[in-house]
Amino acid sequence: MTIFGTVFIETEGKFKFYIMDITKSSNPVFGKNIFSQSAASAADGVMTINGTINKTGLMFLIVLFAATFTWRKFFGAIDPSVPGAMPPGVMAWMIGGAVGGFITALITTFSPRRAAMTAPIYAVFEGLFLGAISAMFEVMYPGLVMRAVSLTFGVFFIMLMLYRSGTIRATDKFRKVIFAATGGIVLVYFVSFIAGMFGFNFGFMQGNSLMSIGFSLVVVVIAALNLILDFDMITQGANSYAPKYMEWYGAFGLMVTLIWLYLELLRLLSKIASRD
Repeated sequence: MTIFGTVFIETEGKFKFYIMDITKSSNPVFGKNIFSQSAASAADGVMTINGTINKTGLMFLIVLFAATFTWRKFFGAIDPSVPGAMPPGVMAWMIGGAVGGFITALITTFSPRRAAMTAPIYAVFEGLFLGAISAMFEVMYPGLVMRAVSLTFGVFFIMLMLYRSGTIRATDKFRKVIFAATGGIVLVYFVSFIAGMFGFNFGFMQGNSLMSIGFSLVVVVIAALNLILDFDMITQGANSYAPKYMEWYGAFGLMVTLIWLYLELLRLLSKIASRD
């Protein structure tokens, strides 16, 4: 699930800030045969679900610590006269996090064997980016970040229960639908970013109109359903006795989706909050 899109911060119906982001889509990270192709080379242990869970938890802690750094840096340099503006000293950390995360995501995707090294580095970069962008949202809409975090975990556990209970199954048809929907979102974000460079904006993505809120809600739903694909691919990897390093790769793919979901929830909640 890797969407390379854009994050738009909106105030009073206008775009305040945007930046290329390394959020998520239907999984180049979890390519169709990635686990089965790796299984034959397993020599030092095999992938397990518990091992993947532990590494996902470790990556989350790394993201949290890195985010705390830029969060504190933001509030230590904020200019009260310009609410929502990114302090110059923090901007470099945020851009560095976005670019570094993008590069390490590519390296990890194309070289899963290096995931034990690159996945934690990816978590550091993403944490730096998320801490800064979250602080910006929090200044504009106090309490928004905690609501987005809570919803992200809530959606995660709901999707996990639906998957474990068999209520939602990752059938071939389901994969094709989610893959197509996610690809469409990637395309819309990419075209919107390019158009924005030339002064053109997509009305249905901007402001706090019902259409804009509806679009963000659809994206959140697609991001949430991508979690089902993540759970299924991790399960397949464990059942296929994939090599041990694939635990890091599985944790990386799941973290990519969770970050995408969190960012989309931030956008959705900010649009709703701006209507109050």
